[in-house]
Amino acid sequence: MRVNQTNQNDFQRSLDFIWGASLAAFCCFLLWPPGREAFTGATKTAPFFMGFAKVAILASMGELLAIRLSHGIWKLPYGMLLRAFIWGMFGISFTLVFPVFDKGTNAVVAGGLLPSFGINGFYLQILVAFYTSSLMNMIFAPTFMAIHRITDSMIELRTISSVAAFAAIDWNHFYGFVLLKTIPFFWIPAHTVTFLLPPEYRVLMASLLSIALGAILSSGKRI
Repeated sequence: MRVNQTNQNDFQRSLDFIWGASLAAFCCFLLWPPGREAFTGATKTAPFFMGFAKVAILASMGELLAIRLSHGIWKLPYGMLLRAFIWGMFGISFTLVFPVFDKGTNAVVAGGLLPSFGINGFYLQILVAFYTSSLMNMIFAPTFMAIHRITDSMIELRTISSVAAFAAIDWNHFYGFVLLKTIPFFWIPAHTVTFLLPPEYRVLMASLLSIALGAILSSGKRI
């Protein structure tokens, strides 16, 4: 019995290494100039395909990490391929949403609809990045996160009824944790940093944040 437990622990630690090594390899590829150029070049050439691929892979890694942290083991959740496909579709939406809020926020600040407080230079860039992140996370994020929770519920309940999936979700937890805690304390600061980066590097930051996105939306989840 103890031998089996030891073998199981060794197996889980080996999966820890594989997960960490995969992430490290991806980061090294992005830090390697030719790799970074290839990644950003592919993103500019095929933005929707890359948006699908990077979020499908990295957010799924976040989901697996959440299972490991909450249950102590690595295991594939039911419907993993379907979950990854849905993440990829959200990645396509992110490809559209980021520039919409970036350009839109800059336009409303320039038009005086949001105050600039007379500051200029880098401090103005920080303020605009904060505005952009705040607007995106208050307008787009709640809808996206709710849709994600419903699709996850449909997969877990193995139903095509969105009504049944909606009714099974713990919306108090969603509101109290996902909306009131993760948005102001994690996502707005994180995306403020993202919007401070040059446009060609934002996709890199967003890709890495997809891991945190998958982990946060999956951890402590109650359908």
